[in-house]
Parts: sequence; C-alpha cells; structure tokens
Amino acid sequence: MLKVENENLTLTQFLALPEEKPPLEYRDGQVSAKPMPKGKHSTLQTELSFAINAALKREKNAWAFTELRCSFENRSIVPDIAVFTWENIPCDQDGEIADNFYLLPNWIIEILSPEQSQTKVVKNILFCLNNGTEMGWLINPKEQSIFVYQPNRSPEIFDEMESKLLMPSFAQVLDLTLGEVFGWLIK
Repeated sequence: MLKVENENLTLTQFLALPEEKPPLEYRDGQVSAKPMPKGKHSTLQTELSFAINAALKREKNAWAFTELRCSFENRSIVPDIAVFTWENIPCDQDGEIADNFYLLPNWIIEILSPEQSQTKVVKNILFCLNNGTEMGWLINPKEQSIFVYQPNRSPEIFDEMESKLLMPSFAQVLDLTLGEVFGWLIK
C-alpha cells in the first residue's frame, strides 16, 4: 500500500494515484484504506447488487455498481454498492459507461465489516445525503440489521426478519424483507 495515510493531498492529486486493493478513499485531504471484504460482506454485496439490477436495470430505471469510485465535493469514496438512476449514469463520447464517476450515487449502500469504523461509514452516508443522495443503507451483518438513512429524517432501523425494507422512490418495484437479505448468507 502506498504511504499516503494522513498526508494532505488535493482531490486531483489523490485521483492521480494508482488504484489499490483494498481501495483508498479520500475525504478533505485525508486518505484512508477500506477494509478488504470477507465472505459475508462479499455475499451480501453480490446478491444485493444482483437483486437491484434484476429489478431496475432492464427497465432502465437504475443500475447498481459494486466498488465504484465516486468523486465529488472534495471526496472520493468507494461505496460497497452505488446505485445511480439511469439518467445520472455518465457516458463517454462513444455512449459507453464512463470510467470515472464525478458525482454522488442516488442510493449508497455500505456493508459494515468487523474491523471498519461505523462512525466513518455513517459520515460518508450522511455527507452523500446532505449533497443530494436520496437514500443510504448501512447493513450490519453481525447484528443482522439495516439502518436506512434519508435526508431530513431520523434513521430507521430494520432488525426483524419479516420487516419490509424501505426503498428509494426510483426503486419501489424492489420488494425485499430483512430476512430475504440475510437469507443470502445461508449456504
């Protein structure tokens, strides 16, 4: 890993660095590494992005991207899942999906890893909500709960398996319960 932790860089300087695994994130001059995903995290990320895309992509409502760098407002984050409404997905001059996304997602989904700071993850979600993101989810595999964040509202916690999860306005066709999401962890 590059020795850039806590160095004061500009966003432009940060974006010029080579990509790393696990990915680095940038916030107001500070650089930090995301933890490497493990089994539960990876399973939830894969299955949830598949479910979102199965419900929303074919109708060109939205598209879920995993581990996509999103750079905006002096931040460069790599959400576990970044969902963009169709009209917000940037394209290059050939009409293909752009390599660089210089905007925030319409729906940000983070899956908490055991060694990850919940405060740092929530700060990223709240920053996105304060700048135009419609909804944020924080999934906690250990506690089998999902916190749902929306602008100008108190967070809602879903911790009962039969609970139907809240969806952003553009994803109302997606119908999931907490039990379905955590059921993906059973082999």
